[in-house]
Amino acid sequence: MRRSSGSPPRTCRCRRRRRSRTPRCRPSTGSSTRFAAGWTKPSEPAMTTVAMVGTGRMGSGMAHALAAAGHRVVLQNRTRDRAEALAAEIDATIVATPAEAAATADVTITMLADDDAVAAVYTGRDGLVEGARAGTVLVDSSTVRPDTIRAVEAPVRATGAGLLDAPVSGSTAFARTGSLTLMVGGEASDLERARPVLDALAKTIHHVGPLGSGAAMKLAINTVIYGLNGALSEGLVLAEAAGIDRALAYDVIASGAPGAPYLGYKRAAFLDPGGTPVAFALELAEKDLRLITELAAALGVEVPQAAANLELIRQASTEGRATQDFSTVAEELRARRTGAPVA
Repeated sequence: MRRSSGSPPRTCRCRRRRRSRTPRCRPSTGSSTRFAAGWTKPSEPAMTTVAMVGTGRMGSGMAHALAAAGHRVVLQNRTRDRAEALAAEIDATIVATPAEAAATADVTITMLADDDAVAAVYTGRDGLVEGARAGTVLVDSSTVRPDTIRAVEAPVRATGAGLLDAPVSGSTAFARTGSLTLMVGGEASDLERARPVLDALAKTIHHVGPLGSGAAMKLAINTVIYGLNGALSEGLVLAEAAGIDRALAYDVIASGAPGAPYLGYKRAAFLDPGGTPVAFALELAEKDLRLITELAAALGVEVPQAAANLELIRQASTEGRATQDFSTVAEELRARRTGAPVA
């Protein structure tokens, strides 16, 4: 209802209470108590301690991203000197055993070479299970069989800790900048507890199902990656054999329908195989393809392309290429065409 023009205008109470040092019409700076009822000033987020167990190429990159995000980082690696070099770069703490790492951290992430390493680190002597505490979360980002991570669930749960499998997709450069894609298996409650840490590693996090689903999804992704790697190698060598410049052929392929992020970050490796650092060794690709074909067989799925890629990579490994980057498949095909010796 409108006030008549003759009514005196209302005035703010704070003007009447001139003696009050802090008017009620507006909050005083630096205090939350004078704002609307129920409002409190947000507190600064607590620093999370994250243990990184396994400081290989990918684990080191992930540790850099965690440190850059403001987390306190603890490192543990089978060979201590490798962890020491990384600790100096990111101002991290080193512990001697996985058990110490789990006892120290709110979230412990493992990035290990194979299934045997995961089993030993989780449930072996001085393993994570010996140090895990209630309320913490263990996260395995290794590429392993789904059954491997499921096998350690019971002993981990017995400690009161949560467990996730969260393999990653992306290059070592993506790991360092926190731009990976994570595929997570496990309980939603465990994921939410670990999410503030995982957000520092990934641009995208997919919760794909119960424990083991992340490992299965990673093998499915790698089926595509190794298929792309093999097809790219074949197409590139075919174009070269027809007299087309290697760099030109690569760029044409990358700009066409086959173009994918993989072609972008593997360009240097394919164009200058001997002058580019190894990002992912051929022997690890062989291990992954073996896991892929074994899982496919167990599930009754035919994967003829993966089987063919496994055979090609096995042959290349026996030719002395096992420790070279897995893009060396193209070099193997060049050598077969020309009969040139292995570099």
